Amino acid sequence: MALTHSPTFDDIAVAPASEHAVSWPAVFAGAAGAAALSLILLILGTGLGLASVSPWVQQGIGAATFGVSTILWISFTQLVASGMGGYLAGRLRTRWAGTQADEVYFRDTAHGFLAWAVATLATATLLTSVIGAIVGTGVNAGATVAAGGAGATVAQVADKADGEKDGEADLDYFVGTLFRTDAAASTAGAPGVLMVNPSPAAIAADASGIFLTALKNGALPPEDASYLGQQVALRTGVSAQDAQKRVTDTFGRMQIKAREAETAAREAADKARKASAYGALWLFVSLLIGAFFASLAATFGGRQRDRA
Repeated sequence: MALTHSPTFDDIAVAPASEHAVSWPAVFAGAAGAAALSLILLILGTGLGLASVSPWVQQGIGAATFGVSTILWISFTQLVASGMGGYLAGRLRTRWAGTQADEVYFRDTAHGFLAWAVATLATATLLTSVIGAIVGTGVNAGATVAAGGAGATVAQVADKADGEKDGEADLDYFVGTLFRTDAAASTAGAPGVLMVNPSPAAIAADASGIFLTALKNGALPPEDASYLGQQVALRTGVSAQDAQKRVTDTFGRMQIKAREAETAAREAADKARKASAYGALWLFVSLLIGAFFASLAATFGGRQRDRA
């Protein structure tokens, strides 16, 4: 009968530690390098005037500013930064001894892609205001016009009346035309009309509120038109018929101006929407370029690591 003994530590073959397919320290190192280089290049491009996308921009960009130079610089930034990050991830990863060449090539490509992905997420977190501004510029502008409609343009006319000088396009001009006193009427007085001198500011404020409400609703109610006609007749001394015609003509001119402003706002919103789509498309293309060059550079870095 053979003698047996309990196995000791020396009798047990210790298996080598399993090799991980992903070297996360190398991935994060490459991602950090790519994110930092991308940030530096974006700041440099902004300083040189080659890019309208800046890490510190808080507003959207227009079609005119998002030009060819911006597209080329963003693509160049992605190419250089992602390539550097992928190379670092491939060069710094651990060596996989005994792994087939095809598997090594796949792992290196995956390391470059993961480094690009982590760097992109980190950069997007820092520059989320920029990306959101580019994508949301057209949406916000279109929503503003759709929600405000004619009321938004009326507000623009009212804002101009508060202090902006824009020729004959402000509300003060339109309201002022209602109370231009006829020289003959002011001297002799119109037959059957009592000449009074109410406060011009109060009358103008009253007329402004009526016109703004009518423009928002799209029509001037008959009772409001009649009231304004009476006020114009009392203020200027013209006949009731001429005063009513003056009210109607003035409101018609204001409607035309409001339609022109609304049309201009819609055209601007459409241009902003196209610029947003244009910018989002080229950002997508530049990100694809970055992913490709990060994966490609990682294979070169990993190959040099294995040869070393």
